[in-house]
Amino acid sequence: APCENLPTLIYRLINCVGEENWVDNRTVYIGHREPPPGAEAYIPQRYPDNRIVSSKYTFWNFIPKNLFEQFRRIANFYFLIIFLVQLIIDTPTSPITSGLPLFFVITVTAIKQGYEDWLRHKADNTVNRCPVHVIQHGKVVRKQSCRLQVGDIVLVKEDETFPCDLIVLSTSRQDGTCFVTTASLDGESSHKTYYAVQETKAFNTEEEVDTLRATIECEQPQPDLYKFVGRINIYLDGNEPIARPLGSENVLLRGATLKNTEYIYAVAIYTGMETKMALNYQSKSQKRSAVEKSMNAFLVIYLCILISKALINTVLKYLWQGDPGRDEPWYNGKTQSERQRHLIRAFTDFLAFMVLFNYIIPVSMYVTVEMQKFLGSYFISWDEEMFDEELGEGALVNTSDLNEELGQVEYVFTDKTGTLTENNMEFIECCVDGLVYVPLSVCNGQILPGASGIDVIDSSPEPAKKENEELFFRALCLCHTVQVKEEETVDGIKRGINQGKGTSFYISSSPDEVALVEGMKRLGFTYLRLKDSHMEILNRKEEIERFELLEVLNFDSVRRRMSVIVRSGTGQYYLFCKGADSAIFPRVVSGKVEQIRARVQHNAVEGLRTLCVAYKMLSPAEYEEVCHLLTSAKLALHAREKKLAEAYDVIEKNFILLGATAVEDRLQDQAADTIESLHKAGMKVWVLTGDKMETAAATCYASRLFRRSTQILELTTKRTEEQSLHDVLFELSRTVLRQRRSMLRESLSGLSNDFQDYGLIIDGATLSAVLKPSEDGSSGSYKEIFLDICRNCSAVLCCRMAPLQKAQIVKLIKASKERPITLGIGDGANDVSMILEAHVGIGIMGKEGRHAARNSDYAIPKFKHLKKILLVHGHYYYIRIAELVQYFFYKNVCFIFPQFLYQFFCGFSQQPLYDTAYLTLYNISFTSLPILLYSLIEQHVSMDILKRDPSLYRDISKNSLLCWRIFIYWTFLGVFDAAVFFFGIYFLFDDATFTSNGQMFGNWTFGALVFTVLVFTVTLKLALDTHYWTWINHFVIWGSLLFYVVFSLLWGGIIWPFLNYQRMYYVFMQMLSSGPAWLSIVLLVSVSLLPDVLKKVLCRALWPTTTEHIQVS
Repeated sequence: APCENLPTLIYRLINCVGEENWVDNRTVYIGHREPPPGAEAYIPQRYPDNRIVSSKYTFWNFIPKNLFEQFRRIANFYFLIIFLVQLIIDTPTSPITSGLPLFFVITVTAIKQGYEDWLRHKADNTVNRCPVHVIQHGKVVRKQSCRLQVGDIVLVKEDETFPCDLIVLSTSRQDGTCFVTTASLDGESSHKTYYAVQETKAFNTEEEVDTLRATIECEQPQPDLYKFVGRINIYLDGNEPIARPLGSENVLLRGATLKNTEYIYAVAIYTGMETKMALNYQSKSQKRSAVEKSMNAFLVIYLCILISKALINTVLKYLWQGDPGRDEPWYNGKTQSERQRHLIRAFTDFLAFMVLFNYIIPVSMYVTVEMQKFLGSYFISWDEEMFDEELGEGALVNTSDLNEELGQVEYVFTDKTGTLTENNMEFIECCVDGLVYVPLSVCNGQILPGASGIDVIDSSPEPAKKENEELFFRALCLCHTVQVKEEETVDGIKRGINQGKGTSFYISSSPDEVALVEGMKRLGFTYLRLKDSHMEILNRKEEIERFELLEVLNFDSVRRRMSVIVRSGTGQYYLFCKGADSAIFPRVVSGKVEQIRARVQHNAVEGLRTLCVAYKMLSPAEYEEVCHLLTSAKLALHAREKKLAEAYDVIEKNFILLGATAVEDRLQDQAADTIESLHKAGMKVWVLTGDKMETAAATCYASRLFRRSTQILELTTKRTEEQSLHDVLFELSRTVLRQRRSMLRESLSGLSNDFQDYGLIIDGATLSAVLKPSEDGSSGSYKEIFLDICRNCSAVLCCRMAPLQKAQIVKLIKASKERPITLGIGDGANDVSMILEAHVGIGIMGKEGRHAARNSDYAIPKFKHLKKILLVHGHYYYIRIAELVQYFFYKNVCFIFPQFLYQFFCGFSQQPLYDTAYLTLYNISFTSLPILLYSLIEQHVSMDILKRDPSLYRDISKNSLLCWRIFIYWTFLGVFDAAVFFFGIYFLFDDATFTSNGQMFGNWTFGALVFTVLVFTVTLKLALDTHYWTWINHFVIWGSLLFYVVFSLLWGGIIWPFLNYQRMYYVFMQMLSSGPAWLSIVLLVSVSLLPDVLKKVLCRALWPTTTEHIQVS
């Protein structure tokens, strides 16, 4: 029985926690003053100080923590095991041979990471020691920033940066507002307005602020920059506290800067690592490139080869020793117990062979790849063609791990507004009650004299219409969040709109709003300012009208509308609302809906951005009700956003439709050319936008995403209302499949393949229906049909998309059976989820802030730069790293396979073929620099050709240079070359005396000769693959060979006192004094390179790729 009650108990507990609003809240006592006795319990809480720590290591934990992180890499861990095996058991090679390369790799990485962390420590100290002004006992005291605590009252002056997250108490302005730029947080340089609470804005001096008794209750810190929920309880005259809501408009975030405001007083609510800025430091999830996955797959194959080699040798060793005639010589005879084979002995032999052959796994490849990616990423940053004069910025690389992925993109998902278009809005027209108004003359944003007349495309307005027209103009002058600034220098730029009535300019976080307010100015209604909660308008009769601003129902991407409640001079309450047509029309009860809807459709087809405007009058009683609804929702600490959304839904209904506006957003420079190039390169381009279908479709035609010949397939709500979703999907599927079959027939019969081009348009609501699992649980059915239709369309437009749906689309394509590489590109906060979901995320440094650029892998100034970053940089990065990976495996097969063959000739005694120095330095010194340089500067065709001919991108698509066929070719080439080195020298040695005085060569000379042929062959193989020769290539390739010769002469020419053996003494000199040795080197290098040269010649002659055609021409 007690067990049965357990779920009930848990349910109650959960419910209690849900109801209890204080679970995730904190109470901040302003100025650390207790509330009046009996008001509430005073419970001081402990919070972190204001110290910022962006560093990963400290002086004490650097070595253990860094080593732990490095040995989590499987290759490093593997080499550590091999090194420990060499230390523990008697192995054929010295522990130095694997210990030294490992030590080199670990040290280089540790120095790099240590240096980066030291720079972070330095930056942290600068920030933490910065002075701040705090109010204590009515006086201003200077403190170091790191000593600031939650509850401290801070004085911040103009152009100072906020030291932590603060709530504004009062400002130098009478209306309690202050202006802030958040450029370092989200890149938006526009001035944003923040507000002090009505009851605290009068506390304007240190002494007054020190007398303030109040507490702030707010949520615990969380990283969303644009969300804050809290309330302030102010105790005046010891009475009941006055509670006021606090939202994001009251919070000043660490890193933002105070502008155009002399000073402010504010209280610290989040400090140090709890500030929103610090919480946003956390790194994004790690993306891995296709090349890295291929590399790991190849590594596993080579590990299997290594284990099988060791196993074969161990078995053969015991078979060979099993023959009594082949036992140890008589003077070294074994005792009976020694003859008995022990399992442990066999295991140590197996480990010894593993150690001997372990160089087939290249530890230095990881370091070379890291260096190649890190150094290679600078080419994007340094590219002058991707520098934007207007922004004064070039491309940015936020992660260098995905460089080569830029050469593998198959799907491009792009946002429309601000990505394909300029996000630079210009007011075109408005339609009021079916009448269309067009501003007369505009010249670079300057209003020409006499431009306040209107061009009416319809009959002249009647008195009733005149009233509606003026109400519409007033609505647009009042329903916005635009700020007015007198002309001044903002961030070094003089700005202003000369109206002959003093100069001022508008700024807003939305370019649409500025365009509409400027449009009204050109139609005779000028928005002047917001002063003392009153909005002032200059009407056509040059009279100033004042409206008291009572409430602002802010815009959000879910509602897609915003509203204001104002009181006119006559005391009448109005609610004005503007928003997308889909958000306004369903909420309208009267007005000329059909005429306005027709005009909206017409403008959308022209590619203009449309908004609808509606209003309703409120009685004082209705206004009181609205106030009550909003206040209770705003004061909620728990689920405030949900409650506000519900309140907005109740308030924003039963509208009278006034009219609609049309604003033009021009296409970005070369956007159409870029999309055409991406199509030619074999990429599929999808446009994902929140805009309405007609506007987005017009942009798609303008940007050549759809051609005039493209047959448009619609999968929209309008169509699914007429037919069921099931029928529409199957109909579209039949259409594209019929086309595919006819194409197949034509290509088989050799007829022209002049095929029909398809474009698909889908909206957000239909997409949700397609992705939603059906009742009978068969979730995959619609999804598969939808994907099949998409595969056969050259372009897809998804309109009316919510930010999360953009990410869902990318995820859907990523998970489809071809597993294509996707790229997301956008410029706004609403594109971040798409950018993070795609394999490669590119942010555009746009006008919607730096949200996208901060969260992306690469940031570019304009959409047109996508062409170069993919078709040129991506192409180069991929062919370079593909060669690097294949070459590393090849040269290690060439290096270790002779060692394997040698065991058959030394009784499987684990005798090394090469000297310890050669084993250690082969990958570190003799063969590492040429391939690193190749992987940084190789250009198999010139940049201009790659830009001119996008189809070359198809040659490298689908990871074609790292496919299994090419990997096996390189491996067999390595095995062939190794057999040539070994057996060539073995047969040349067979029965000939090699030196003029009749001396024979020993095993170390044999090994040195094999090694010499090996080093020359693998270096010259790379020289054969190099298309782009510069003096650096010549210096590195021939310099590496010279270094090998000089090193070998020194290594064998001196008796080194620190060595306990001198087996290489004079070996190299003796080898070079022999004519046949010289002949064998030249002959064997030529024979080794011959198959590769023949393969290249034959393939180019018989089956040339597009790239090879161009190289020949």
